[in-house]
Amino acid sequence: MRVETFVSQQDILNLAKEGDARAIAFLIGQALQTFGVTAKGSLENATLHLLLEAEKLPAEEACLRVAVKGLQRLQPNNIYGVTVYGRREGEQLPAWTQTVELKQRSSCTPATAAAPVSAAAPATVAPVKIPVGVATVPTAPIPVILPKVETPQNITTPPIQIPEKSPRKSYRIPTPKPTNQRKKKPSPPPDRIPTPTFTNQHQPKPSPLPDLPRRKTKKSWLSVGTLSLIFVPIAGFVLGSQFNKSSNTATINNVTSKPAVQKVGAAKPSRKESIPTSASAAKPGSQSPSQAAKIPANLPATVSIKAVGDMIPGTNFPYNKLPENKERLFESVKPYLQGADILFGNFESTMTDYPYSSKGGGGGMLFAFRTPPSYAKIFKDVGFDILNVANNHSYDFNEQGFKDTIKNIDSNGMKAVGKRDQIVYQNVKGVNVAFIGFSNYGEVHNSLLELKAGTEVVKKAKQKADIVVISVHAGAEGTGAQNVNNRNEFFYGENRGNMVLFSRTMIDAGADLILGHGPHVTRAVELYKGKLIAYSLGNFMGYRTLSTAGALGQSLILDVKMTPKGDFVSGKIIPIELSSQGIPSVDDDFRSVGLIRRLTKSDFPNTGLTIDDKGQILKKSK
Repeated sequence: MRVETFVSQQDILNLAKEGDARAIAFLIGQALQTFGVTAKGSLENATLHLLLEAEKLPAEEACLRVAVKGLQRLQPNNIYGVTVYGRREGEQLPAWTQTVELKQRSSCTPATAAAPVSAAAPATVAPVKIPVGVATVPTAPIPVILPKVETPQNITTPPIQIPEKSPRKSYRIPTPKPTNQRKKKPSPPPDRIPTPTFTNQHQPKPSPLPDLPRRKTKKSWLSVGTLSLIFVPIAGFVLGSQFNKSSNTATINNVTSKPAVQKVGAAKPSRKESIPTSASAAKPGSQSPSQAAKIPANLPATVSIKAVGDMIPGTNFPYNKLPENKERLFESVKPYLQGADILFGNFESTMTDYPYSSKGGGGGMLFAFRTPPSYAKIFKDVGFDILNVANNHSYDFNEQGFKDTIKNIDSNGMKAVGKRDQIVYQNVKGVNVAFIGFSNYGEVHNSLLELKAGTEVVKKAKQKADIVVISVHAGAEGTGAQNVNNRNEFFYGENRGNMVLFSRTMIDAGADLILGHGPHVTRAVELYKGKLIAYSLGNFMGYRTLSTAGALGQSLILDVKMTPKGDFVSGKIIPIELSSQGIPSVDDDFRSVGLIRRLTKSDFPNTGLTIDDKGQILKKSK
């Protein structure tokens, strides 16, 4: 027989404010239940892990806003960050993972996580301002029936979706430091939370919320009636316009008009959300009531970019080395290339039918690659948005081949970048992202050897763009070129530039992300002035063209999340290995992760990054 216990909303609210993960998850679940979303939560290392499940998940950014804005208003004790996992019902692996820092950790904050709070008096919680027009409605405690929730078994998190736990400067929401901190024991990750129903026994089994003894509680300004005003309007407002939309297609524009406060049961607003773009909108609670009414309290979205290195999908010059079925080239890695706002790659071939090569017949150290124009479609079908053509093979078939390559990429719904003085813009979620291609061939491309000219191009791009991404083909080649040195690199007498000097100079000029390629091996990563530098992404595909021996066959998909201003938030190394034919697949042994970790520690021991054994790239805690 199933027995249920009546627990008041006030008790749930008090627990949530004290930092009880399951109470918070219950409230967020209430806010999202209209959209078929259920929530489970746990605490680990002062980070709330929140698992959201639904048959059809709403947009990633929308779910994240609902969770974070609710937490911002609750201000729970001992919770300094939240990791949200979105998972479709019936699946074991999360479809996406996002981490947000809620407030600054104090130096005396214990590293252990908060376990569910007992029925002691609640800790002091700093007040949070409610926007004008939102009234609190004091009511008596409302009994709610907490139904039995079945917990899926054998739920696992994929290696490439490790929670991001480090502080996030871009998402920091200033709040007073909490008082009455208590040391807690770590609780399990969200996919292992037991969720049997409540019983009326004195010693209940673990449940979504503890069976609380009745106690007298001091009435909080955040009364029971405001629960729906905390979570439900956020869910209705954010998800109403984004349900069934993917996060990488949602457009967010700046809005200066006064937003209407949505009440429970009211129609969902149809206007688009806005991102605060100035310092005046950065601190919730710092404005007057009239100012707060004008600035939508929306969490700034992250911009995510996935990037891969050198790609040659086969060549028909000087003789046929094309695959029988070109659609199978990306078959194993296609799911891992999905989900980002922008997908970038270095196309190190030509896409032309032009018959005359600038490199004669090829052979020896002179390699000329020619890929049929029909291959543009497979790149588009996988999801590529930007393909770099600023490399040492772009002119393998003279100027005509170069022009054909750009034409065939652009005509298939992608954008080619690499012509000298060219800036390519891509707008995602209201954020304008600029791409610039560099190589050591300065006559046809922007040259990494010409720092002054490069600086001017970056400054020009920054006038229109929020984020500037540099694609640079540079450095010596081969297994002996894995380490990064702050000096010019040469390959067979050719000056391939100083990647450290170039990358830092471009960031000083306004660039936000440096994506290196060319050495055919992976290299270290570095954090410089809050911006990420990936010194080489290695080989990603080289069908019967590129060597895959040893480190040449270890690659990655780099997944980078940035603020709308281009500051690094987090990253992931999705490990890739190449077959003997140069076809990519995911590497379950994580060899490229270990390699990049070692190279980063060796080449940049003082950089502000850590890389865990599953490829998560985090900013070091200060």
